[in-house]
Amino acid sequence: MPAENAPVAGSLDDDDYPAYTMGRAADVLGTTPAFLRAVGEAGLITPLRSGGGHRRYSRGQLRIAARARELVDQGTPVEAACRIITLENQLDDARRLNREMRRKLNEHGADT
Repeated sequence: MPAENAPVAGSLDDDDYPAYTMGRAADVLGTTPAFLRAVGEAGLITPLRSGGGHRRYSRGQLRIAARARELVDQGTPVEAACRIITLENQLDDARRLNREMRRKLNEHGADT
């Protein structure tokens, strides 16, 4: 079944499902639509667009935007907050890859 015809109830459990309008997302985060546009323009999140061109956000994107808001509330400029979060995510990915490679090396070492 194509995604556009997928049952909505199942999609609500999907962290990537764009369930929130810009206004609702801003309300949930306690911020403004302008803040969401700014983190989007900085490339931190890319909202999906509805058929009418309206921005739609997922829960995963709201978590990322909430982290950016924390940094901005602490006095960090939006662009810098977005860069910090991007670097944090890259570091997490590198650590995860490192753990996986170490696990594989340990398994390989045990086999020889």
